[in-house]
Amino acid sequence: MSKLSSAGVRVLLVEDEAEIADFVLVGLREEGYAAEHAAGGAEGWARLSTEAWDVVLLDWWLPGIDGLTLLRRFRATNSTTPVIFLTARDAVSDRVRGLDAGAEDYLCKPFAFEELLARVRSLTRRLDRRPATALAHGDVALDLDAQRATRAGKRLDLTAKEFTLLAVLLRNAGAVLSRARIYEQVWDEEYDGLSNTLAVHVGELRRKLEAHGPRLVHTVRGTGYVFRRDQDA
Repeated sequence: MSKLSSAGVRVLLVEDEAEIADFVLVGLREEGYAAEHAAGGAEGWARLSTEAWDVVLLDWWLPGIDGLTLLRRFRATNSTTPVIFLTARDAVSDRVRGLDAGAEDYLCKPFAFEELLARVRSLTRRLDRRPATALAHGDVALDLDAQRATRAGKRLDLTAKEFTLLAVLLRNAGAVLSRARIYEQVWDEEYDGLSNTLAVHVGELRRKLEAHGPRLVHTVRGTGYVFRRDQDA
């Protein structure tokens, strides 16, 4: 998977060892993934239960809620998000327990980053073949089939273009998107660099989103826009 195709793929790493977390996050971000970190089981569950992820990297031994319990709780919500266990537990019986609990893959520490990356690519290729019917990030959710958008449970009255714009931003949450890329995906035509159409639609989308919470669509001067919560910055 190229950096372009990995851009916006959201990866949550639930790992309490800071050195390992830094190593994995830096590597994933350099490859273009929108990678974020939870340092313990409780924080991991808070992120898993309120946000949409494409891949989860999960440690077994975690403060608070252990990884196995966290995975079982996650699967009980009917989530099909692929999970890779990252753990020093290398016994066959442990691997079986992890896979039986709902993990798609199991990687023993220490591991080579190249192998982890290959496994993430394998899982995200499967995602590319599975049509999404819903998108979510934080308290914002889109039902693509019903063309319904909500924030904090409240309906957003969006135009068709605003809905498409929000879908593009949500699919790439955490990644900076150029104005040209957004324009081409929403209007299906080349951006000439002069039109203020995108800026107008971003302004209207911001107004409607911010009626129910803090700013989510941020301007990146000289580049474009990024969809993120302040705490994700």
